[in-house]
Amino acid sequence: MSRKYGTFSGDLLTAIGEATGFFSWPLPYSRSYAWKQIKRNKDVYNTIYSLKKQKLIREISRNGKRFYKLTSKGQLELLLRKAIMEKPLKWDGLWRIIIFDIPEDFRDKRNLLRSLIKKNGFIKLQASVFISPYPLNREAISYLKQSGLISYIRIIRANEIDDDRDLRKKFGLK
Repeated sequence: MSRKYGTFSGDLLTAIGEATGFFSWPLPYSRSYAWKQIKRNKDVYNTIYSLKKQKLIREISRNGKRFYKLTSKGQLELLLRKAIMEKPLKWDGLWRIIIFDIPEDFRDKRNLLRSLIKKNGFIKLQASVFISPYPLNREAISYLKQSGLISYIRIIRANEIDDDRDLRKKFGLK
């Protein structure tokens, strides 16, 4: 999560999100033992505190034990983290073009969208037009739907673009 979370924060968010049911830390021993563990590992404590403060996770108590669970904002952030796709080995010959017009009121979401599509290998063609020879993955599409951005976006698959030699060169395609 390179935008405002370090890799440790992102990894911890992923661990909490992928834990079946609830994520427990420190291990559910006595309260005094738990505090000793917290004091020993300030990085984990500080990261959990930070994620709670940003409302990405919430603490739940059950049977005297503390658990952490993703909030809906945390689930969306985890989905964004998973939305970064590995580059396919072979190009299928289709160009993916993303066109968007997001209102100024949603500037932060617009910046998130730009970051997401750039991390997925898209390059800027014009002001709000990005292009790539590779598709977005399912998680990226799910993120766009859940964040509400999909209503401001058009994704086009094109099998031909006039004089695409410069684009092929930029993407290292033959």
